[in-house]
Amino acid sequence: MSTDIEPQEHTELRAAVSALGRRHGPGSDRAALWAEAGKLGYLGVNLPEEYGGGGGGIAELSLVLEEAGAAGAPLLMMVVSPAICGTVIARFGTAEQKRAWLPGLADGSRTMAFGITEPDAGSNSHRITTTATRTEDGWVLNGRKVFVSGVDIADATLIVGRTSDARTGNLKPCLFIVPRDAPGFGRRHIEMELAADEKQFELTLDDVHLPVDALVGDEDAGLLQLFAGLNPERIMTAAFAIGMGRHALEKAVAYAKERQVWKAPIGSHQAIAHPLAQAHIELELARLMMQKAAKLYDTGDDAGAGEAANMAKYAAAEACVKAVDTAVHTLGGNGLTREFGLARLVTAARVARIAPVSREMILNYVSHQTLGLPKSY
Repeated sequence: MSTDIEPQEHTELRAAVSALGRRHGPGSDRAALWAEAGKLGYLGVNLPEEYGGGGGGIAELSLVLEEAGAAGAPLLMMVVSPAICGTVIARFGTAEQKRAWLPGLADGSRTMAFGITEPDAGSNSHRITTTATRTEDGWVLNGRKVFVSGVDIADATLIVGRTSDARTGNLKPCLFIVPRDAPGFGRRHIEMELAADEKQFELTLDDVHLPVDALVGDEDAGLLQLFAGLNPERIMTAAFAIGMGRHALEKAVAYAKERQVWKAPIGSHQAIAHPLAQAHIELELARLMMQKAAKLYDTGDDAGAGEAANMAKYAAAEACVKAVDTAVHTLGGNGLTREFGLARLVTAARVARIAPVSREMILNYVSHQTLGLPKSY
């Protein structure tokens, strides 16, 4: 893929991460890759230098995830630990929270999960029912979360709860760091029809007592802090999808150049070549929107980044699904064999269409927020 519009340091970072990803490759030990990526500074490129990070932004972090995925070794926890949790703590955390968490998140020695989705709330963050009640010495959390990635390997989970506004009585979202061994904090593994290293969990919070300093940021900031983490999540999901699409396309192109059924490689036939070319174009277009979203976010334009991040996630998911489907069809029966490793991507590609927010909700966002159309709900 062309990288002409990127600065030289981004081009060099791409090459370095690509080389690392290909050394490990598909089916490799993800823990070993995570540890090496952290040691080399790739996991914390977006975090402040004073806490061991690279001093960059989501532009650099999304680049790392994209290249790892293109090499067939995606690191899904990058979406959660450094992108969401690291960003929120770096922007809104206390000095002590930053000292306690950012160095470990930057070098990969510590990880943090993120819990927002609930069984009855779905994509509607306004319907979150996990409550945080203020006590004399801290907080008490009660509620449930579902589809939380990597809780089994995370040192803590950043939980989105809701506190009561003393003036209005309305509930407002707040973020809390919940240690994995906190009494009353339970988890249940959700079996998924998905080939992924990261497991999914349902969480229960049953009178989980937390100290005062478990709250991240200002209790009154509400949605501002929440979306400071959700916009990077959408950008990183786009990077995850683009990397996966590139990986599938690379396999298909290599196959189409070599595979002969008649007298010429099948890639010489337009019925094979054109869908591959179209998939490449759509991945490139999605990447440009992802880069725009990252640029807006890193320069502090949260409103502009919100719109672009949603569009980038939508475009990348669609491009990824198309690239994977095209790759499987290019290989025919071989596309469904374990040897070529494409069949497992058919399910994985759909994840980007569904999580962290469905494509239908993104279309709602664009129709209401961008186009000014009336709501149906």
